[in-house]
This record gives sequence, C-alpha cells and structure tokens, in this order.
Amino acid sequence: MRFLSWLITTAIALAVAAWLIDGIRFTGPSAGQAEIKHKLIPLLVVALILGVVSSFVKPLLTILSIPFIILTLGLFLLVINAAMLMLTGWLAEQLDIGFRVSGFWPAVGGAIVITIVTWIVDGLIGPDTSKR
Repeated sequence: MRFLSWLITTAIALAVAAWLIDGIRFTGPSAGQAEIKHKLIPLLVVALILGVVSSFVKPLLTILSIPFIILTLGLFLLVINAAMLMLTGWLAEQLDIGFRVSGFWPAVGGAIVITIVTWIVDGLIGPDTSKR
C-alpha cells in the first residue's frame, strides 16, 4: 500500500510539473479522454523510473557533492534534483516512453514543482499509519 501511494503521489507531481513547466512534457494527445488513455501508463512508468533513479543515483551524487551542498547552504540539492529529472527524461526517451525534459532550467523548475506537489499530496494523504 505504501508503494502504491508513493507511486501515485510521484505521478501526480510529474503530471503537475508537465502541465506547469514549459519544457517538460508527455507526447501524444493533449485533451480529453484520449489524453488520459494515452498518458496514464507512461506517467506511471516515468514515476517509477524517477523513483529508481532517485533511490540509486541521487544518494551517490549527494555524498560526492557534500562540499558543494555545504558551500551553497543546501541549494546544490536543487541542482541534484534537476539532474535526476533530466536523467529520468533521458532514460524515458531511450525507452521511447514519450516523456521529455528539454533542458536544465525546465528541469530545475520541474524539480521545484515536484517537490512542492509531493509535500502537498503527502500532507493531504496523511502519515503512513501501517508502521508499528
């Protein structure tokens, strides 16, 4: 259940980022029922890719860039999050999923949007009560 709520939260955050940020997009129809049918599975797959990338690559990058993180008072973490989104976009293109991140600044904006939306959705869902 926890994995499913995480996947849905990440997918919602990605959808909002693609909607708000010019330069982050899913290919295909752009309106109506056809859009939902065409983009739902790619959205979930991209959320899964972002989760895997964030789980394995991000900790390594964070450890290697501790001096930069300290020097910038934590702002370098935003660059790392943007890099994770760009890597996710690149992997999605290689797998022909239909998700594009067109540059560094859209990735930075997307990282900010994804972080904020994830906080909001997690706040609405509430804490995981299955932990004991």
